[in-house]
Amino acid sequence: MSRATAVRVVLALVVLAVSGWLLATRPPRLGLDLRGGTQIVLETRDGEFAEATAATTDEALEVLRRRVDELGVSEPTLARSGERRIIVELPGITEPAEAVRVIGRTAQLTFHPVLGVDPAAAEPRPGGEIVLPSESGERLRLGPAALTGQQVDSATAGIGEFTGWQVSLDFRDSGGESWRKLTADAACASPGDPSRRVAIVLDQEVISSPQVNEDVACGAGIAGGRTQITGEFTEAEAKDLALLVRAGGLPVPVEVIEQRTVGPSLGESAIDASATAAVLGMIATMLFIVAVYRFVGGVAAVALLCYGVISYAALLAIGATLTLPGLAGFVLAIGMALDANVLVFERAREEYAAGGPRRSLRTAMRAGFANAWSAIADSNVTTLLAGGLLFLLASGPVRGFGVTLSIGVLVSMFTALVLTRALATPLVNARWLEHRPNWSGLGGIGWVRRRLETRNPDIMGRRRLWLAISVAAVVLALAGVAVRGLNLGVEFTGGRLVEYAATAPLSADAARDAVESTGLERAVVNTSGDGNISVRAGEFGDATEAEVRSALVQAGGGEIERLRDEKIGPTLGEELRRNALIALAVALAAQLAYLAIRFRWQWGTAAVLAMFHDVLLVVGVFAWLGRPIDGIFLAALLTVIGYSVNDSVVNFDRIRELVRAKNRRGVPFARLVNTGSLQTVPRTVNTGLGAVFILTALAVLGEDSLVDFALVLLIGIVVGTYSTVFLAAPLAVVFERRPGGLDARPGQPEPARVASSGSGTV
Repeated sequence: MSRATAVRVVLALVVLAVSGWLLATRPPRLGLDLRGGTQIVLETRDGEFAEATAATTDEALEVLRRRVDELGVSEPTLARSGERRIIVELPGITEPAEAVRVIGRTAQLTFHPVLGVDPAAAEPRPGGEIVLPSESGERLRLGPAALTGQQVDSATAGIGEFTGWQVSLDFRDSGGESWRKLTADAACASPGDPSRRVAIVLDQEVISSPQVNEDVACGAGIAGGRTQITGEFTEAEAKDLALLVRAGGLPVPVEVIEQRTVGPSLGESAIDASATAAVLGMIATMLFIVAVYRFVGGVAAVALLCYGVISYAALLAIGATLTLPGLAGFVLAIGMALDANVLVFERAREEYAAGGPRRSLRTAMRAGFANAWSAIADSNVTTLLAGGLLFLLASGPVRGFGVTLSIGVLVSMFTALVLTRALATPLVNARWLEHRPNWSGLGGIGWVRRRLETRNPDIMGRRRLWLAISVAAVVLALAGVAVRGLNLGVEFTGGRLVEYAATAPLSADAARDAVESTGLERAVVNTSGDGNISVRAGEFGDATEAEVRSALVQAGGGEIERLRDEKIGPTLGEELRRNALIALAVALAAQLAYLAIRFRWQWGTAAVLAMFHDVLLVVGVFAWLGRPIDGIFLAALLTVIGYSVNDSVVNFDRIRELVRAKNRRGVPFARLVNTGSLQTVPRTVNTGLGAVFILTALAVLGEDSLVDFALVLLIGIVVGTYSTVFLAAPLAVVFERRPGGLDARPGQPEPARVASSGSGTV
């Protein structure tokens, strides 16, 4: 064993040992879409006393944290997102109306002197006076606040001897003296005079305006630093008020701009479906890779298992929260992890076939790793660009998909270049296998490659036909968008989406009639084969939602369980639409810039146009099918972008190698492109099939959102494979025939076709 091989073996063992330790000691952090609960996104607004900044948002976050702690939620998560947004996650809370009402209140508590009654209902006056209705409805003129909730030390709810439910307050520091002075001034007014009252205001609403008792002397006031807020409180109202006062008032107002609720049963079924899909898809992929590449395929199968362990351990190591799209990304990355192995094995097959009498499996494998490195690096960088864009531009679960996809790419490179090499090198050095090269999987070029070399089709000679087919497909896709429109999800339109599970399946018409009977005449109602019903409409309240559930029961749906509830404000929906377009635009620009640096700009432009073609076809198919365009779709679409460019990069990497070959001897660029494309088809087919096994399992076994995710990627793999050979390559030929291109010399005839050799030269 060489020193380099020994180092790779030790490194692989260390990484596997650490990964095993992480799996044994660290439990996974599941997102709310997998474990059930509620996520609330709040946005701070400029208030009367302060502006919404990063600092005041941080202060508001701490106040909200105390309120959530008071609610008794286990393992809540609160974090600032950007400068003015706060994300609150409440595991286990599937009826969040009360929680939203409590934590979302500003709770700016102030105590004011009452200056008199204003029957004219005047607007705010100069000198700090305000006019607010009392708890009984009369308009009170209030002076500037004498003290605030920040000066309250504690608050408890209880039942008074004669007053019913009340809230007792204890003041801190100067609060007691301020309260004494406020009541001392009020006591100077005669009994019955409005000026003898003190107004207690919560969020610009008078919740109590008691009169100072007659036994309190003018100028003396109520000492002791304690008082009671009385009023017609119910038990719940008194306890909520005490909670808000104890937690403190928010420095600035907040607005709920997004709310998502997922039932625990939906999360459990998503985990079970994803796990089953991962296992079945991985088994199918491993059997396929062993069938194609035999002994080295078996090594790749072992590396694939190790990949799953290492990548999952990496997620645990960084404390990543595993969401539903993230779980799907993890499953998808298993299929894509084959790509680097396939590239190496295909190049090793070529080297062995071209090695002559002195060829050996060892030298072929070494050359395979060396020659595949450029394509592996370029193709994985393009996928990392897509994952990085998701992480930077997306939010919530989709951002988690970007994290898992990026980790998957990095780990796949490690398993292919370190682990697979450490396992395969001693195997191909074995003397018994050297005498049986066909057992190794490297002794032949494979059925697909052999068939292509025998027939040697002239694909580039018919480039006008392929370009015309691509144009027609794009026109058909755009027609779908124009005729059917895009079924934008609630994330992009704003509004509310509720998904129900019915024990007795309802037809789409029956469910739609039931929903319309509640007043939601323009709601979008969809049903699925498993009995689930989704209702999407503009803003509608909890009362209407309860009516929808009742109507579905009366329509024959049996017991109705709410699985998911999403509320998106209109401003957030507009922002998400804008960010989605920005993400796609940045993805196109980033891919073009990278390809222009690594290859010729003509090739980069061809690859980006092919990618744009793939995006339009996927969007067009979803438009014709009426499937939702939501955050899950965006994550899958950006993955399609990475996959499409990945394919083109591998193809252009081979073409670049042929162009640089010393024995090119004036062979036209179109012929080189044709040869390079034919040589990369086996890799494209084998890699694509590896991902198809996983995606098919997800599409068959997954939940609705996972089905859409898998469908986008299945379509993307098909059109991406097509566009690599039949669009990107022909476009590169067209561009290179322009002035400044490789084939720009006029009048040069194309020689007869030259068949490719096993070594990849012409």
